[in-house]
Amino acid sequence: MAKNTGRGFRLGSVRQRSQSLNPRTGIWTKRGVGGRFMGGKEGGSLFKGVRRER
Repeated sequence: MAKNTGRGFRLGSVRQRSQSLNPRTGIWTKRGVGGRFMGGKEGGSLFKGVRRER
């Protein structure tokens, strides 16, 4: 599991999660175990420590 450092970044990666950009809305959407959508993030920034889908 990823650990927060308190300095604006994480050590390690978040397991069993991925993220993808919705091209229509511009919101990054996070997926959890089993491919279920967990949440979205506006502002054009990525979730920290979560891998991107291709």
